[in-house]
Amino acid sequence: MTFWRRALVALSLVGAAGAVQAIDYRSVSVPAAILFDAPSLQGKKLYLIKAQTPVEVVVKLEGWVKVRDAEGTLAWLESRNVIDKRMLVVTAPKADIRQSDKQESSVMAELDKWVAVEFVEPASPGWAKVRHRDGATGYIRSTQVWGL
Repeated sequence: MTFWRRALVALSLVGAAGAVQAIDYRSVSVPAAILFDAPSLQGKKLYLIKAQTPVEVVVKLEGWVKVRDAEGTLAWLESRNVIDKRMLVVTAPKADIRQSDKQESSVMAELDKWVAVEFVEPASPGWAKVRHRDGATGYIRSTQVWGL
């Protein structure tokens, strides 16, 4: 095999491996965490983010993570303020937790926008099994939440 052919094969394997990487979601672990414009306590403070809010980790540095929130905003957060616990946040005006992953199943809880729920496991396509902090466990439409 020629040098260039081997190089192309190697690059295609690296690209394929990168394409299957899972998105790294975490959640805020403290009552309120400060988001910064740079990975430094001397950076500009942008806003606060509350406990249990899901964030997508985009970049990791020593002691810092660059995250994206449900609205698409990118900012820096001290890595000690996030945990691996998987949370979802309602992005629809209203969302229902249902008894099963069928639209016709009974509603167990109705949630307002920005309410966080714990992600339990994937369900049938278009659904996720979740747990509300009040104990209701059921299924929610994946189009109504962010963090999957």
